[in-house]
Amino acid sequence: MHLKTHRVKRHGKEHVYYSLCESVRVSRRRVVQRQVLHLGELQGSQVEQWERTIAVLTESGEERQMQLWAGRPAPAQADCVEVVLSSLSVRRPRRFGDCWAATKLWGQLDLDGFFAARLEDEPGMVPWAKVIELLVVSRLCSPGSELSVHKQFYPQSAIGWLLDTDAAVAEKDRLYRALDRLLPHKADLEQHLARRWKDLFGVTCDLLLYDLTSSYFEGEAAEVEQAARGYSRDHRPDCEQVVLALIVTPEGLPVAYELFDGNRVDVTTLLPMIDHVEARHGKMGRVWVFDRGIVSEDNLDELRARGGHYLVGAPRSALGPREAHLLTQDWQAISPEVEVKLLPEDAETYVLARSRPRAAKEQAMRTRIVRGLMRDLIRLRRSWWRGRVRPDRVWRRLGRLEERHGRAWHYVHVEFDGKKLSWRWDRERLRKAAWRDGAYLLRTNLTSTDPTDLWRRYVQLSEVEAAFRVFKSELGVRPIWHYTQPRVEAHVLVAFLGYALWACLRNQLRPAAPGLMPAAVFDQLGRMQLVEVWFNLRDGRQLCLERITQPEPPQQAIIDALGWQLPEQPPPKIYPKDLGVCGQQPGG
Repeated sequence: MHLKTHRVKRHGKEHVYYSLCESVRVSRRRVVQRQVLHLGELQGSQVEQWERTIAVLTESGEERQMQLWAGRPAPAQADCVEVVLSSLSVRRPRRFGDCWAATKLWGQLDLDGFFAARLEDEPGMVPWAKVIELLVVSRLCSPGSELSVHKQFYPQSAIGWLLDTDAAVAEKDRLYRALDRLLPHKADLEQHLARRWKDLFGVTCDLLLYDLTSSYFEGEAAEVEQAARGYSRDHRPDCEQVVLALIVTPEGLPVAYELFDGNRVDVTTLLPMIDHVEARHGKMGRVWVFDRGIVSEDNLDELRARGGHYLVGAPRSALGPREAHLLTQDWQAISPEVEVKLLPEDAETYVLARSRPRAAKEQAMRTRIVRGLMRDLIRLRRSWWRGRVRPDRVWRRLGRLEERHGRAWHYVHVEFDGKKLSWRWDRERLRKAAWRDGAYLLRTNLTSTDPTDLWRRYVQLSEVEAAFRVFKSELGVRPIWHYTQPRVEAHVLVAFLGYALWACLRNQLRPAAPGLMPAAVFDQLGRMQLVEVWFNLRDGRQLCLERITQPEPPQQAIIDALGWQLPEQPPPKIYPKDLGVCGQQPGG
């Protein structure tokens, strides 16, 4: 048995892989090499360890130390063991790649150093910084409760090996205690992340995107002061909720967040969030971009008084006085589907935009609701003609139709004199509605005269919407199962840190692989595993080799694109007989 080298060139770089092979005679004149074990890439020290560990058995049963490969002498003093090849078994496959990627991102953001410096004096059997890292990595890779981290995620993943700790890090009570220790550092954490975004990507906080979402509770949440019923963006008005306000940069990097009462009105959240950001990152004339649901004259007056700038969506009603501009031809095409024009006014500037896909969508929606109203009116008239409805009930049914088709009712004039039911459509209103299809207004106090630049800044609000999708779908921030206020806030903070790792990976992928999303990266790398290869030794002991599975071509392409290197393969370990029973972790 000997070590065999395999040299592979990939992306202009040479990779050397090793495998454990034995010579097998298949005929009198032919000997083939059978691969016993793939070892992956080995470092110099690991090669020496293999030289000292592997012993070869001849067919006659004699033991002799052989040269591992041609041209290299065997070491003078080698620690040799005699293995029983037929006893080879692979045990404890654990997910490795996605956990490794998450810990890699954690280190790039220097969060290990951040928490280690602030929690080093906290008493505990396990460093609290590692417990918090476990919570965030599990939230990113496999969202679930603290109990699921204890029972499922930790035993089924290689996070213990990556954190260089034992199962004590995942004890259920310790996970909950870590939540209590995490929350007091929220303010310092937001400032730390802002510095890391500047160091890693050159991102500043001079243009910020702001939006709101909600997350509902399962259970009564009686001890959560902020839990209340309000406008549910999750379509769960039956549940109490909290409102989550999030601020990100145009690159989607999180800057700050805050929790509000579940029945908080959107327009009342802006000024507290501005105070929140200015307390963390200083007062400066930054630009705020937010949607029309947060617009109020008081908010805009306060922003102007503070010397800030804004770019917001104007309410639909503001389009009426300016609809004459829809008929002029001085549009500036941004793309084949979008065109804009600038409408300067006294102290502000309006940007009128028109989108062809949006116009087609609004036209289809209006056609659907108008046709629905028309069908119900025809049914009512037929019932009246056939004597199935009394005159007093005709008015009742008309009232129900007005309630059911409120969005289409103002396009029609209905008349009923007790003998005849008729109606006529307001063609002028329908024509004006068609003019407005796909049109919307933006409002700003910026001095820019380029409508294209203003429009492109506004559509960056999609980054906040994408962040909310990640929060809710990939990080599982909803529903909330905690039933005390501090634990709810810590739960959201863990999800916020998970999104910080997600956004960091997304921005690293943009220059290298623009079409690749973090979800695909974690899915591909999650297929890499950490396994244990076991051999019985002739002297009664057992040899354990922890091995990281060889990356497949798509996985290796991702690792190369990010410029990462897989960790070194762990060294071999020898245990007494029957210690490494399948399913038992030798290292504790």
